[in-house]
Amino acid sequence: MTEPSARSISLPESFRCLWVERTEDGTVRRSLVSRPLQELPPGEVLIRTAYSSLNYKDALAANGHPGVVRRFPHIPGVDVAGTVARCEAADFAPGDAVVVTGYDLGAGRWGGYAEYVRVPREWVLPLPDALSFLDVMTYGTAGLTAAMCVHALLDHGITPEKGEVVVTGASGGVGSIALAVLAKLGFRVTAVTGKPQAVPLLRSLGAAEFLSRGDMQDASDKPLLSGRWAGAVDTVGGRVLTTVLRSLKHGGCAAACGLAGGNRLEMTVYPFILRGVTLAGIDAAYAEPEFKRRMWSMLSGPWRVDRLAELRCVVTLASLEPYFGRILAGELIGRVVIEIGGDVAPGHVENA
Repeated sequence: MTEPSARSISLPESFRCLWVERTEDGTVRRSLVSRPLQELPPGEVLIRTAYSSLNYKDALAANGHPGVVRRFPHIPGVDVAGTVARCEAADFAPGDAVVVTGYDLGAGRWGGYAEYVRVPREWVLPLPDALSFLDVMTYGTAGLTAAMCVHALLDHGITPEKGEVVVTGASGGVGSIALAVLAKLGFRVTAVTGKPQAVPLLRSLGAAEFLSRGDMQDASDKPLLSGRWAGAVDTVGGRVLTTVLRSLKHGGCAAACGLAGGNRLEMTVYPFILRGVTLAGIDAAYAEPEFKRRMWSMLSGPWRVDRLAELRCVVTLASLEPYFGRILAGELIGRVVIEIGGDVAPGHVENA
């Protein structure tokens, strides 16, 4: 634990951010603006942002989705990595490198698409020693979710010896990272993707076989399909998830974390009571801090993705606009990282 520090980082009077507001006629408008620093919500830790990332939830927030944004004006960004600028708690000091993912960041409170973020102390974790700001935001919530999916499979006894595993939505952020980690652990992984152009990247990450989205959308009323998979990471939901569950072997486990393909699960209970299948739901946003810390430790150590740099596209807040529509349309491959302060984010530290 760090002792309270007499140091402080010099602070500006205002900060730049992506500002989402709703006009009187209900139109949602986005713009880059400067706001007074004092407008930031309350919290014990003020962070100078180095990088953030783009997630599906961020695109919903940028469009003012009522299931995400509770009040306007709003600043999206469920992820942030940067440097402590000011802290009222004893265990962080100005200049400390930190990361925040999930909780209410970018949803119920202003998020990471800003030069400064203020959050509650319990949301903040130290930046893993082996990861840079850029690397940790290449993972972001997507990487944390992928790690939790892998953990769920291992925790349910799924090993490479049990058989093949399948990853749906494999070209997306969660899918590509989960695929890479599973392949690194020795699993034979089948990647499901609707993007033929992503196949070379997914093969380089360790995919052994490929299926199209259509191959994983069985529309029959069969309660069980041929048992093929020992485990699965599903990032899609809907009919894809029901196909996965009906295709698991006895004792199989599917870790589910997405709903872009639908939020309904229309199937029988047969896979669960005749094959002992497990459906493990994954929520990375509100996971316990210690569990998040463990997953970061795995992602920075034994589960580290060797080709992490190949997964990311780095943009700025000023060039982010077209990516909102692309991620909602399922057009992106890998991860979009947003450079805000960059690796120089620690800034100027003064002695008080």
